[in-house]
Amino acid sequence: MAANGAILGAIRQMLHFNEPKSKFQLRARWILGAAFALLAACETPAPQKPPVPPAPPPPPAAATAPSTVPETQKPAPPARSATLQGTTWADLPEWRENDPALAWSAFLESCSVLVNHDAWRSICSLAQRSVKPDRETARRFFEFHFTPYQVVNPDGSGEGLITGYYEPLLRGSRRASERYRHPLYAAPDDLLTIDLADVHPELKGMRLRGRLDGRRVVPYYDRAQIESGKAAVRGREIAWVDDPIDLFFLQIQGSGRIQLEDGQLLRVGYADQNGHPYRSIGRWLVERGELPLEKASMQGIKTWARQNHGRLIEMLNHNPRYVFFRELPGDLPGPLGALGVALTAQRSVAVDPRFVPLGAPVYVATTWPNSTKPLYRLMLAQDTGGAIRGAVRADFFWGFGPEAAREAGRMKQSLRMWALLPNGYPIAEK
Repeated sequence: MAANGAILGAIRQMLHFNEPKSKFQLRARWILGAAFALLAACETPAPQKPPVPPAPPPPPAAATAPSTVPETQKPAPPARSATLQGTTWADLPEWRENDPALAWSAFLESCSVLVNHDAWRSICSLAQRSVKPDRETARRFFEFHFTPYQVVNPDGSGEGLITGYYEPLLRGSRRASERYRHPLYAAPDDLLTIDLADVHPELKGMRLRGRLDGRRVVPYYDRAQIESGKAAVRGREIAWVDDPIDLFFLQIQGSGRIQLEDGQLLRVGYADQNGHPYRSIGRWLVERGELPLEKASMQGIKTWARQNHGRLIEMLNHNPRYVFFRELPGDLPGPLGALGVALTAQRSVAVDPRFVPLGAPVYVATTWPNSTKPLYRLMLAQDTGGAIRGAVRADFFWGFGPEAAREAGRMKQSLRMWALLPNGYPIAEK
C-alpha cells in the first residue's frame, strides 16, 4: 500500500506538467488507467483472467452437411478450468427433449460475427449453409461440433442467478415541453473512456471512465450531479420523455423505443455510462422497509414511485450509474447487444464475458418467472450488463411489449448454465 502511495504521488506530480492540451489529454488518459489499476490492485483482488483465450484454428470441419453428421464420432476429452468444466450431453437436463432448431436463427446472428474468428470460422461457415434445419439436424450439428462445459462459480458450486430484461416503449418528443421534460443524453464530449488493456493485458475487457478537472483527472459525474446540470450534457439531448421512472428503467434495460408525439418511432441503444457502480433501487426499498422482498419487482418499484412522488429523486439517486444513448436504425429486427448483433426474444441472454465467451451458445436450466415450472433452453450469449457479474449469472432477454415487460420484471430465478464451445477449444488451465 505504501508503495502504491508513492507511485500515485509521482503520478500527481506528472499531472502538473505544462504541456499542450492535446498531449496532456493523452497523458491523462494513460495516467487515469494506471492510477485506477494500482488502486484496484491495492484494495481489491485483481480481475480473474478470462478462462477462454483466443483460439488457434481448429481442425478442418467435416465436409458433410449437418443432416449427414455421423452419430458415432466422439470429441477428445474436454479440458477443465476453474469455471468451465467439461461434461457430456447427457448431463444437460432435458437436452434430448429440447428443440435446438428454435435457436438456429439466433445462432446465425452470432455467427455473423464469430465467423471472423479462427476458433469459430469452420463451424459458422458450415452452419450458414443450413438456414432452417429441422430439430434432429440441429441437435446432431451441435452434438457433433461442440463440447458442453458446465459453468461453475470459482468455489465450485453450480448454482447462480438469472434475471430478465426487455425492450421498453416510452412516450417522448424531439423537443422539450411541459409534458416532455426528461432528456435522454448522448455521451458527452468530456467523458474519458480508458481501456485498461493498454495498462496491462490481464485487464482486457475492463474500462474506466473519468474527466479532466483543470490539470486533474477525476471520476465522472454521478447521477445526481448529471441531473442537476453539472455535466457537459446540454446540447446532447436525443429526445425528451414524459416519465422519469420509465427513463430510469430504460437505462437499466440498455435499449428501447420511443413513440414520438408526431407518430414516429425512435429506437435508441446503449452508448456509454459514467463509470459509477450499479446499485439496486429494489434492494434500497427492501432494506428501508418500503417494500417486501416479494414485491421488489420492476412493477412493484414503479407502483411505489407513483405513490411516493416526493421521494422519487432520492430513490433514483441511490444508483449513481448513468447511461448515455445513441440513436439506432429504425428497421433493426431487435435491439443491438454487446456482440453487435440484433437480439432475439427469448433466445438471447446477457452474460459476464470474463467467464462465458460472447457469442457462444449456452444452455440454461432455470424456472419460469415466479414459478417452479422448469425452463430449459438453448440460448446465445449476445449481450452484457452492468449488473451481470459472476460466472453463473445471466440476464434473459424477453423481447418487446407488455408481456415481455411483465416476465422480465418478475424473473429472479435460480440458474444452472452450460457453455457450448467448439471441439478442441482451448480452456485455460487453473
